[in-house]
Order: sequence, then C-alpha cells, then structure tokens
Amino acid sequence: MSAIYIAGIAMCSVFAQWMAWFFKVPAILFLLLVGLILGPITGQLDPDMLLGDLLFPVVSLAVAVILFEGSLTLHFQELKGIGKVVRNLCSIGMFSTFVLIGLSAYGILGLDWRVAAVLGAVLVVTDSTVIAPMLNTMRPNKDIDRVLRWEGIVIDPIGALFAVLVFEAVMLVGDEGIVNHTLMALFKTVSVGLSVGVLSGWLTSHMIRKEWLPFELHKFAILAFVLMSFTGSNYLALESGLLAVTVYGIWLANQDDLEIDSVLEFKEDLSMILISTLFILLAARLQIADLMLLDFKVFLFLAIVLFIARPVCIALSTYGSELPFKSRLVLAWIAPRGIVAAAVGSVFALSMVEAQIPDANKIVPLIFTVIIVTVVSQSLTATPLAKLLGVRQPAPNTFLIIGANHVARAIAVGLKEQNIDVFLSDPAWENCKMARMDGLNCYYGNPQSEHAERYLPLTSVKSVLALSPNRHHNALGVQYFSHLLGDQNVFSLRSSTNHAKANKDSATFLSRQILFGDLGNYSKLSSIIAKGGKVSSTRISEEFSWEQFQANNKEAIPLFILSEQRKEDETVRIRPFITDMNKPPEVGERIISLQPPKMTILSGNTNKDMTIGEKLASK
Repeated sequence: MSAIYIAGIAMCSVFAQWMAWFFKVPAILFLLLVGLILGPITGQLDPDMLLGDLLFPVVSLAVAVILFEGSLTLHFQELKGIGKVVRNLCSIGMFSTFVLIGLSAYGILGLDWRVAAVLGAVLVVTDSTVIAPMLNTMRPNKDIDRVLRWEGIVIDPIGALFAVLVFEAVMLVGDEGIVNHTLMALFKTVSVGLSVGVLSGWLTSHMIRKEWLPFELHKFAILAFVLMSFTGSNYLALESGLLAVTVYGIWLANQDDLEIDSVLEFKEDLSMILISTLFILLAARLQIADLMLLDFKVFLFLAIVLFIARPVCIALSTYGSELPFKSRLVLAWIAPRGIVAAAVGSVFALSMVEAQIPDANKIVPLIFTVIIVTVVSQSLTATPLAKLLGVRQPAPNTFLIIGANHVARAIAVGLKEQNIDVFLSDPAWENCKMARMDGLNCYYGNPQSEHAERYLPLTSVKSVLALSPNRHHNALGVQYFSHLLGDQNVFSLRSSTNHAKANKDSATFLSRQILFGDLGNYSKLSSIIAKGGKVSSTRISEEFSWEQFQANNKEAIPLFILSEQRKEDETVRIRPFITDMNKPPEVGERIISLQPPKMTILSGNTNKDMTIGEKLASK
C-alpha cells in the first residue's frame, strides 16, 4: 500500500508542476493546493503514517540537498558586484526583518520566545523559484528586476544559514539559562559545521582535480558526500549539518578551475523532484486542529509581515541609494516566501516538538499561512502595481539565440550592428568565450534550465532563434519557449537541406523549422561564413526594389527585415525571414542578409558592407 501512495505523490507532483507550467504561475501554488487536498481536506494522505520514523530523516536529507543546490549558485565575485542595495537586503534588511517578525510573533501571537525567534529567522528567506516566474510576467524595470532576482538567489543560502544559527542558539539554551554554556555549545556547533563543510569541499575538489573520480561518477559521488557531510556533522554536533552542506556548496561554487556545471544541472533536477515531493508532504501534514489554533491575531501578524517588516527592510537597505521612490515602493511589496522557508521551518519544528518546547506545533501552520498570503496576493497584484507606478519595461525587444557557434555569433554581431539587443546561450564554454570576446552577452548553460531562469533576462526577450547545430538543443528550446512566448515568436534553423523529419521530433519543433526560408539551413550558412561571408544590410528603395535585390544577390541568404519607421517609445520592428513569407520587404525597410565573400564590396562612405546591388543602386 505504501508503494501506491509514493507513486501517487510522484504523479501528483508532476500534475502540479504541469498545471503551473500551463497557467504560467509559480509551481508552489499548485503543490500547496495538492498537499492540502490530499492531507487536511480529504484525509487521503498521512505522511507520518506513510513514512513513520523515516519522515524526519527524509525531510532533513531533502532540505540538505536543496540548501546545497542553492549554495552552489553563490559565487563571491558575483556577490561583490550585485550592488549596495542587495548587500544591505541580505544583512541589515534581513536582520531587521528577523527582529520585527520575531517580536510580533512573541508580542502579538504570544508564542514562546524560542519559537518566535526561529519563526522570525525562517521567514527572512524569500524564494527565487517564486520570484522568477513573477518577474517574467510583471516585467519591471531593470533596477527592480536585478534587485529582486539577486536577493532571491543570495538570501537562500545566507538566510538559511542565519536561520540555522538562530535555531542552534535557542535550542542550546539550558534550563538554567547559563550563557557561557550556551555560547560554548554554539561555538562547537558552528565550528563543526564549518570544519566538515570546508573539509568536504576541499576533499571533493582535490579528488576531481586529481581525476581520482571518473567524470560519470561526479554527480553521484557529490550527492553521497552531501548526505554524509550532513549526517556526519549532525553526529559530531547536533543540528550542525545544514551549516556543513551550505559551506560545502559555497566552497565548490568558488573554485574557479573546477568543472561542476553537470553537477549543478543534476542537482537542479534533483531539487525539483525533492521540492515537489517535499512540499506536498509538508502541506499534507497540516492538521485542521493546528490551523484552528490560529486566531484573529494572525491577521495582525500578517499585516506586520506585509506592511511593516518588508517596508522597513527596504527603507534601511535602500537608504542613500539612487533608486527612485516608485521602485522602492514595488520592492517594499514583493517578498514571497516559499519552499526554503517551509522545508527549513518544518525540520526545526519537528526538532522543537520532540524537545517539548511550547507552541512548537504552531510553527508550520504559521509558515504556510505566510507562504499562501504572500504568494497569492503578490502574484495577483505585482503586475497591476507595476503598471500603476509606471515601472514596467517597454515591450520586449531582445533576441535570445540558442547557440553561440560561429553561425550564431556572426548573425548576432550583424544584429548588434543594427542596434538590436541580442543575448546568446550555449552549454559549450568555448563557444561562450568566443561570443564574449566578440562583445556579445552569452549565458553559459541550457537556456531552459531553472538556473537560466534566474540569470537570463527573460523579461526583455521578444523572440527566440534556435541556431544550434544540435537538433536536440534546438528542439528543447523551441518546445520550452513556444509555451512562454508563443509559437509566432520562436523559430528554429534546419540542420541541412536533406535532413528528414524524424518521428521523434515534436510537432511544435517541426512547425518552427522555418527560419531564413527554404534557402536557410545550418550547413549552408556555416559554409558561407567559413569562406569569409559576412552579414550586411541593404535598404529597399523605389530605385532598388526587393525584386532587384533578389536578382542581384542570388547567392545571398536573407535573414531579417528591419523597419525603422516607428512611433515614439516603440522599439525597432524586426522580423526574420521565414518559409512562406506573406509580407515581402517594403520601401524604406532594410534587409539583413548573409552575403558570400565574392558579393561583398566595402563602402568607404559608410564604413559598412554594401552589396553589389546596393552599390549599383546608390550610383
């Protein structure tokens, strides 16, 4: 019977994630709804009965993996460059939030001071997995987008580490209240956590550099090290394991010569599985009786969390900065809590209940109440608020190019010369390095990953061009971005003229392999560029028509049509050439095309490439 329940949880997790993908909302909403339906509403799932004594170890190990994955994204050099505001949010702002929420829980809700302190520490953590989809829909200006994304990324490991330290401090307070004993025990716990984390990081780095581990064992070995570091640290010093795995992840993330991108991708996939399963289990553990313990005072507590704690945090963090007042208002409203708060808080609650601390059973209901209120209210109001204050970005105008190979780079450089914003993405480091040497923005990794959702400027992406020679990468990108941006804004380049329509290709991918018309395919473009071909632009005029361009540039491959006639505040209008173009270039528009080397003549007047046809037309 247990096997059926576990399989059912897996299917419900997939269903919740699919619903979130379909409706383009944070997955946490449907995971929470599924957990509440299966648990307190229908009584079909009882995690304590299902897992028994294994529940606490399973939750603890899952939280350890989630925190480790989050800490793998915390690079010190990026922390230095994220600005004064984000640094303040993760220090002064975090501490002020902790104090205000903790005091409110103690004074208004009447919780035991230890429970109030832990609750305040846990609720300082916002959730990047909730913020990223919210920002993609909201499209705020760059200042707001940058601050909220980086806060969500950085505060995960820092906030969780802070919560661990607070939890350890309050748990180590003796009945006698002897300060020295408490400080010594806290020092031991922190020392063990730091030592185990650094030792694990050093040992893993050394083994990878010396190639003592084959590449195919990197993912599994590091997962085993995470679990062993967590359990071993807890064995040496109670509750030091979360600190150990956080330090372990930070150590690996800041080793410049260590190749761990495949490990990070694996941990992202594993974290999605664990987050989905864990959130359903934790939501299902909520009891109607526990929820009934929360009285009307909770509304006053929520008001302080939403309308006092966060605004004070933003006021302190942005003091002396150049952020406009309207941007500060938006920042003061958006701070959704999510899976990290729920998971870490649940682990702490289980330990505090076992220690028979009064009010410990109220921690989880209160955390989930804050999660529900913040996620729902802020998801529904973020976009209207941005519109009202006028802090939304203009219509998206960036081309995201999947692939940073020589074909993609040549096309990207041609677009950049026409003042078109371009962003490339490639999982091959050499391609990314070459793109950056050409002055192009390039994301190193797969653009449809969760990591990319944090770092790619998806709020400004208008169209996606899949230009990778790897059809598998193109297909994944087309499938993913067609849902986000619409089929009409996603295009793919064919591999060659003679590649057959494989049955394994999706209908969406097959229908979008129309980029650059019948003449356009990767093999042909690659050949022309390898021989010295260049991307250039040609203006269509009454003297030099589209028909004349075709007649004089028979070997050229038209790529884009650019229209510079636009209304005020409207972005430059550009559309790619596709199969069955229903609207040919018009007078006044420019054709961006790939010209073979024999068709290129240098114009001394404009310092730009000019085709033979345009040269003749200009005489």
